[in-house]
Amino acid sequence: MKVKEDLIKTQALEVLEVESNAVRELKRSIDDEFCKVVEEVLSCSGRVIMTGMGKSGVIAKKLTATLSSTGTPSFYLHPAEAIHGDLGMVTNKDIVVALSNSGESKEVVDILPAIKRIGAKVVAMTGGLESTLAKNADYVLDTGVKMEACPLNLAPTASTTATLALGDALAISLLKARDFKEEDFALYHPGGSLGKRLLLKVGDVLNIREKNPVVGEDSSLQETLFKMTSAGMGAANIVDKGGFLVGIITDGDIRRELEKSADLLNRRANEIMTKEPTTIIENKLAAEALKIMEDKEINDLPVIDDEGKPLGLLNFQDLLKAGVL
Repeated sequence: MKVKEDLIKTQALEVLEVESNAVRELKRSIDDEFCKVVEEVLSCSGRVIMTGMGKSGVIAKKLTATLSSTGTPSFYLHPAEAIHGDLGMVTNKDIVVALSNSGESKEVVDILPAIKRIGAKVVAMTGGLESTLAKNADYVLDTGVKMEACPLNLAPTASTTATLALGDALAISLLKARDFKEEDFALYHPGGSLGKRLLLKVGDVLNIREKNPVVGEDSSLQETLFKMTSAGMGAANIVDKGGFLVGIITDGDIRRELEKSADLLNRRANEIMTKEPTTIIENKLAAEALKIMEDKEINDLPVIDDEGKPLGLLNFQDLLKAGVL
């Protein structure tokens, strides 16, 4: 059955309007009770345990991930599994955040007596302010909506969006209160691009290729080219007799010299090398190396030790492979 395009657009816009209104109306929930929940979590020596059934459970899992990645230890507890033994994961130092739009979800309500006996605090995120969940909670965060985006007013849509938004507000409020910084975020996301920018060191990137093309300053350009080719690099470090870096030669340098003279291969490396090149040490962040290369518009950056001897060449492509960008 073909549906008219204008009908599709109208329905989609109505959904967005209903859900955006639901989120806007949540401002009423940022009150003293919300602040008390933030303070309670900050002083908690245990973990924040999220629980919910069905669609609320899906939102609880997402909020668990957000809290954990922003400095608040958290895990998800399935309420149906909890009543069959998983309640053993809950301690009297924990805070249980229970999600239920109605506040009467049987699986959630059934575990409340046990949680209270354990001694954990309970925070209800619900639209049912007079519900069983709300009445048995230490704190209540109002996530109620006037209507669902579903035209039948049945499928959880606006209510789950509102719960997600208020949960995000809680997580980010905790983040700010903890003075959680980029470096902290990177620590929990070592595999992501941010983590790599803030944690990956130059020495880590060098290990990708493990090549260090080095020639003496009196070496011929022919020897220099052979060294670059065997290393699979577009440049070579030039050192003096003591092994200290004195310059760098790139394939671009050689091409430019070829335009001037075809008799090039017998010339010495120190005749065309870039003297006193920009360098970096291996314990610097790879992101710093990337910025240097971008600012200087260079593709190869010598890596030296504390004495000034070359440890390797950092190539722009290696940084790309390492995911520093």
